[in-house]
Amino acid sequence: MYKPVDPKTDFPKQEEEVLNFWEKNDTFKKSISQREGAEDFVFYDGPPFATGLPHFGHFIPSTIKDIIPRYQTMKGKKVERRFGWDCHGLPVENLIEKELGLNSKHEIENYGIDKFNEACQASVLRYTAEWRKTITRMGRWVDFDHDYKTMNPEFMESIWWVAKSLWDKGLIYEGKYILPYCPRCSTVLSTHELAQGYKDVQDGTVTVRFKITEAPEGVKDPDMANGKTYFLAWTTTPWTLPSNLGLCMGPEVEYVKILDKASGDYYIFAEARLSAYYKNPEDYEIIYKHPGKDFIGAKYEPLFPYFATLADPKVCEEESGQKCTEGAFRMFNADYVSTEDGTGIVHIAPAFGEEDNKVFRGTGVPNVEPIDAECKFTKEVPDYQGVFVKDADKDIIARLKNEGKLVKRDTIVHSYPHCWRCNSPLIYRGIGSWFVKVADHHDRLLRANSQITWQPAHIKEGRFGKWLEGSRDWAVSRNRYWGNPIPIWRCDDPDCKHTLCVGSRQELKDLSGTYPEDLHKQFVDKITFTCPKCKKGTMKRIPEVFDCWFESGSMPYAQQHYPFENKEYFEKHFPADFISEGLDQTRGWFYTLTVLAAQLFDKPAFKNCIVNGIVLASDGRKMSKSLRNYTDPVEAINKFGADAIRLFLMHSAVVKADEIRYSDDGVREVLKSIIIPLWNSYSFFVTYANIDGITCTGHAFDNKLPENPLDCWLLSVTQSLVKKVTEAMEQYDLSAAIDPIVDFIDQLNNWYIRRSRRRFWKSENDGDKTEAYETLYTALKTFAKVAAPFVPFITEEMWQNLKTAEDKESVHLEDYPVYNERFHNEKLEFKMNTVQKAISMGRSLRNQFNLKNRQPLASVALVTRNSEEKTVLAEMLDSIKEELNVKNVIFHEREDELVEYKAKANFKVLGKELGALMKDAASKIIALEQSAIQSILDGSKLTIEVGDKTVDLTEEKIIVDRIEKEDVKVINEGTLTVGLDTKITDELKKEGYVRDLVRGIQNLRKDSGFEVTDRIKLTVGGDAELKAAFEIFADFIKSETLAVEAAWVDSIDGATSVEADDKTWSIKVEKI
Repeated sequence: MYKPVDPKTDFPKQEEEVLNFWEKNDTFKKSISQREGAEDFVFYDGPPFATGLPHFGHFIPSTIKDIIPRYQTMKGKKVERRFGWDCHGLPVENLIEKELGLNSKHEIENYGIDKFNEACQASVLRYTAEWRKTITRMGRWVDFDHDYKTMNPEFMESIWWVAKSLWDKGLIYEGKYILPYCPRCSTVLSTHELAQGYKDVQDGTVTVRFKITEAPEGVKDPDMANGKTYFLAWTTTPWTLPSNLGLCMGPEVEYVKILDKASGDYYIFAEARLSAYYKNPEDYEIIYKHPGKDFIGAKYEPLFPYFATLADPKVCEEESGQKCTEGAFRMFNADYVSTEDGTGIVHIAPAFGEEDNKVFRGTGVPNVEPIDAECKFTKEVPDYQGVFVKDADKDIIARLKNEGKLVKRDTIVHSYPHCWRCNSPLIYRGIGSWFVKVADHHDRLLRANSQITWQPAHIKEGRFGKWLEGSRDWAVSRNRYWGNPIPIWRCDDPDCKHTLCVGSRQELKDLSGTYPEDLHKQFVDKITFTCPKCKKGTMKRIPEVFDCWFESGSMPYAQQHYPFENKEYFEKHFPADFISEGLDQTRGWFYTLTVLAAQLFDKPAFKNCIVNGIVLASDGRKMSKSLRNYTDPVEAINKFGADAIRLFLMHSAVVKADEIRYSDDGVREVLKSIIIPLWNSYSFFVTYANIDGITCTGHAFDNKLPENPLDCWLLSVTQSLVKKVTEAMEQYDLSAAIDPIVDFIDQLNNWYIRRSRRRFWKSENDGDKTEAYETLYTALKTFAKVAAPFVPFITEEMWQNLKTAEDKESVHLEDYPVYNERFHNEKLEFKMNTVQKAISMGRSLRNQFNLKNRQPLASVALVTRNSEEKTVLAEMLDSIKEELNVKNVIFHEREDELVEYKAKANFKVLGKELGALMKDAASKIIALEQSAIQSILDGSKLTIEVGDKTVDLTEEKIIVDRIEKEDVKVINEGTLTVGLDTKITDELKKEGYVRDLVRGIQNLRKDSGFEVTDRIKLTVGGDAELKAAFEIFADFIKSETLAVEAAWVDSIDGATSVEADDKTWSIKVEKI
């Protein structure tokens, strides 16, 4: 006997019981220990921050990172799964700043770096218990007990080794570049971090006029310096205008000098932008036209007085220490200048833009950067001193207007980078930073990428490959506190300035005599030593800490404390077999892993990677707590169960790196269409096996195949399931793996059990019935093993009831099924597929014309141009009749016996061939007779003359409309046409009423809690037409509902109503 199964089980509650079973039996640990000595499968887990709770965005990679290791374990490999925590970085610092009421770096330093870091350390693992609980509840098996933490001394020391290795290869250097900078966090961001923080914002734009003071040699215009001629420049960052040092034109762009008739002033800007500034051409007069290259060297009056002295080359030389032949405030050229917006003239503040900086490089003009670490103006710009740059926009614009320098003011909505950690808008500025060389080593990165298998495959050459091709040197230093200190010490003697990189705690002890137990800033910054080069100065650590992405990119080495421990193990198991994260990590973790592995070992860090898309709320927007536009993840698990959520997420485009919209309704649909039908199939088997006292062995077909074709078919499609899922999983293609699982549940429930139901119902226990049980048992048990990695709870529940004494105690301790060709019958699968196709087409017609399946119809007509198809359909007449609920199946030789044809030309195909003759051809095709169209559909060519051309008409060249004959509804798909006779006679109508009655009685039995074997006494009532139907089909009703008695009563007290089209039955059921 099997444990009875509740057909209406509570899935979330059942999953909790499975979790208890796993915990009690140490099933996860056993799954690893039983593979001791087997081949290792190495998996890296990307570390999340523990400063917030897990959300749906974490569920997707978490589920993927559970499926693959479970599968590989069942394939016989040893798969250790260590969870990791990203402990350092600004997300933690920002959290503590809020809690401590600190608003700037100055306030942190006044508070005390040691106390601040201690607060960070105390809070960083605040939510680890919640993470463990939620991730475990999702069914993910991962080792939290031996997790790695980026703040542990051993982890941090390995990162020092990474830095020292790069240093020794000459791959780390100090430089100054224009970089994105967060004013709130007072630190630089690396270019790959930018992608994580773009937002659409509305910013003010201004067009400003610059008075020309000296004409260029390339334009002969003595009036240009008359005090009434101006260059017009446009900018989206008015706050940079006080730092303006130059203007820039496109060398090949055409520029015009115009007379503005309203003011009498002359303006020079791009001809292509005239319409943006003048609606009416009569408002201006074009004086002349020149390309941008002719204006090089033109000089203009500074907008603001702050840096006006830099017009003098001597002053520039004094300040920059470089040779300067011409000063600032002149016209330059650069290819990046376009006429897509603005005026075609760009204002240049070289300290605040990378392209601007390149224009001024080598001129000897110093960069002016009158802002502090928090991006507030300094005393160099006294009028705005202490004001945050973006807050100064309004005052700067007002001043320009008052001084007559503002030509136009507007707003623009554009995508602007924000800090991914604190949401502040970023400022591009010149920043001194430490870099890892990347730009000169693209070949090495691309070589590493060539060895990685990506899912989806387009990521390799697309998003990731293109990012690698254009990658720049990586800014790895951060001017912050809670992080891994960069282990570079510098001599404080100004004549020496020797630098060295320390690669371990022991090396630091050898240099200083101090062995640091803790490597955080507040400890190692106190360690100094005499400069080994000059022997006079003191070596002090530089103040910066590592970008936390450098730490997560180093996790393959640091989690093993390589090379200080586990050296042999690591080198044998690197690179990893598998990783998985979201699409955003192509510019994050995937990138940093690849950079470091390629630079250190000339290898990739991982061999296979599944990239998932992002999960949005049901309204298509980002999931937001403030908007409350999604269900709390824990609440969703408690409502639907983890299996349903896992399947909802995995059976979607999200595993192909596309977006998915989460909705409770979507999960409900997974329950309704996948999980519950699977449970019903399992429940059906257990219920009837218990009724018949059957206990299956699973060995019935060890030496023979079943007699019944349906059984052979089910065993065949079960093996096809094993084959398809295994092949997809070996390619890390989750979409291709899950589709066959979902299809199999449908085949099992809606075909095998539907077609075999009466074999289980019959009273005698003959060989056919036994084989049906053994077949269904084998299919369910095999399915449980195949689907276990994907839906671990329901498969475990099934396994616990179906397993025999020779089976493992958990389905997750079993070996994955291996495809057995002996059971695979391709011809039989084709046969069933053909019949299912015909039935599906017939049902489609019923749905289309609102003919419910319980309403019998007179006949279905079949026409096929495929002889093999016809043979199969003829052999399966009973199945077709029963499934389509028709009295007869009629074969026709020709489709035109069911429909009339009308043909028209396929312009898309014939248009290319005939051109101007198309109209003539179309009229001839419309006139084609029935027989001619039929012969084309049968594969023959029909030749027509069009003008001086001979055209062979084939099926692709014509479009055939099928006009149905009276009472026949027709559908065509490829070689098969199905026609339903939709005329409903009085007798068919009555039988339809009776089918509805039977359905209502079965539902009432179920709702009343009757066993499937219980006999009943049935009382029925209704109108005269229903009474006539009852009398005709009384025996049918009794046999279908296990009614010992069935009586007609005109009026029934306490009756249940059953709808039957336009009528209503009254019924009463009593158990005998």
